[in-house]
Formats: sequence, structure tokens, C-alpha cells
Amino acid sequence: MREALFIKKNKERWTKTQYMKPDDPDEMAKEFTQLVDDLAYAKTFYPSGKVTRYINSEASKIYLDIYKNRKEETNRLLKFWKYDLPLTIRKHHGVVLFSFILFLLFFAIGYFTSSQDEEMVRNMFGDTYVNDTLENIRKGNPFQVYEYGNPFLSWLHLMIHNIRVMIMGYTSGILCGVPSMYILAQNAAMVGVFDEMFVSQGLGINFWIVVFVHGTLEMTALIIGAAAGIVLGKSFLFPGTISRWDAFKHGAKDSIKIIVGLFPVLGLAAFFEGFVTRLYNNLSFLTTGIFALSVIFVIWYFIIYPIRLHKKIALKLSEEEV
Repeated sequence: MREALFIKKNKERWTKTQYMKPDDPDEMAKEFTQLVDDLAYAKTFYPSGKVTRYINSEASKIYLDIYKNRKEETNRLLKFWKYDLPLTIRKHHGVVLFSFILFLLFFAIGYFTSSQDEEMVRNMFGDTYVNDTLENIRKGNPFQVYEYGNPFLSWLHLMIHNIRVMIMGYTSGILCGVPSMYILAQNAAMVGVFDEMFVSQGLGINFWIVVFVHGTLEMTALIIGAAAGIVLGKSFLFPGTISRWDAFKHGAKDSIKIIVGLFPVLGLAAFFEGFVTRLYNNLSFLTTGIFALSVIFVIWYFIIYPIRLHKKIALKLSEEEV
């Protein structure tokens, strides 16, 4: 059977399964069994087809619903962090990768442009900020800006500001994802210009070790938040095998789940910036350790763990086939 005919034959049942999940456990198990049969057929005849990935994704969701409804039901919040968010991130890893590449591209553009034009950093950050930073460098305390202000108030201000920026980038994604990409590109260029200012003063390594004590989580949230906005716009532009409205609702559900999952990440990043980054002179071992742990956490939770979890569920589905 040709792939198009296979999709046409089963599309109505798949759509019903996706958007009208039954409450009855027996009916849910029956639909799960049918999906597993469809998945086995698709893997055999269309191993690299989009329909195979689609069926696998839907079967995984039903499997998790069945697991959730067992007597030993786990805490819903724990389930969100352990299953829902990682699987949603995995589903949209391609968009996250695109967002990351876009960030790197405009970071490089900002860095290169600033290295060729000394006025670039002043145009972007203002003369006062640049002059104060250069004075701090001359005095031997280049990142003194992070020592100013009350830590608690700084934390609250930064957290609210960063969440507001991320939400703006996400909600604007409804306009085909273009504003989300623009906000991401703008912030990436600013980081590139900021980095070049310290590199030109021989402080390139210090920049990463100090600024990315909080910047690792902050930039991760920026990149993935922009990806959520792109998912929102993409779901409407490219609905696939379902109606445009249903695809948009599905994309909105996934993207909101990602955004909600990023709130604690931004809160922790703001906490590090308000309370921890300022300690880089006196407790450099602590700030460096947090920087390293942040990098490990981002790579593990947003890249490795979602892939491993997805493979684990796919393996269990394959065992159910047998």
C-alpha cells in the first residue's frame, strides 16, 4: 500500500485518537493496540516516513496515559518534569536546533561586526556603560557591574524582565514565528558584541566563566523559548495531515508546555545573577562549579535525556508488538 493511501485510510481514526482520547481504560488500550499495529506496518514499509514518526509519537502519548492511570500514579508535577516536558522537547528537537544555529549565527555576526567597528558596542550599550566597564577593567575588577544593587531585588527584577522577554518572543511567534526569530537574533548579536568587548581587553575566557554562571541557563531559555514561538507559528503554516486549526491547537499546547517548563530555568538563572555571579572574585571555585554544572544540566536535560527517554519508550512499544 502506498504511503498516501495508508494515511488516507487511517487519518480519521488517528485524528480522533489524538484529539478525543477516551476515558475508559479498555477503550484506550484498544486504541493503543491499533496504533501499535499501524506503527509496525509503517516501520516495515515507510521506515523513514513522517507518518511513522507521527504514529510513534501518538502511541507514546497513549502509553504514558495508560501508565499515568495505574494505581501507583505518580505526582503530576514530577510526571511533567520526568516525561511530558522532555518528550515535548524531543518532539521539537529539530526546531530547537534551528533556533540554536540562528543564535550562533547572529552571535558571530555581532562579534565580527564589533571587532571591525569599535563604535558598535557603544551604539548598542551606550557610552556610560562602556566607559564604566573599561574603568572597572583598568581597576582590575572587570565584572564589577554584577556586584551592584541588592541581591534579592536584583533577582526579582531580572527574573520578571527575562520572563517578560521570553513571553514576548513566544507570543509573537503566532505571526509565522518571524518576531520570535528576530528577538532571538537581536539578543544573540548583543551577546556577541558584549563578548567581543571583553575579548579585545584580553578577558575572553573570564567572560565565559563569569557571565555564563547565569548566562548558561538564561541563553538556553532564550533559545528554547524562541523555538517554542517558532513551533507555534510553524504549526499553523505547516499543518501536515490534519486540519490547520487542529494543528495550531496541537502546536499551541506543545509550545505552552515548553514555555511553562522554562519559567523555573529563568528563575534560577536570575537567582545566580543576583546572588552568585557577584562572588566571582571571592569564591571563584563556587561560580566556576555552578557554570560547569549548568552546562552539564542543559546538555543532559534538554538533549541527552529526551533522546534516551524517547528511545526507551519506543523500545517498550516494540516489545508490546511482540
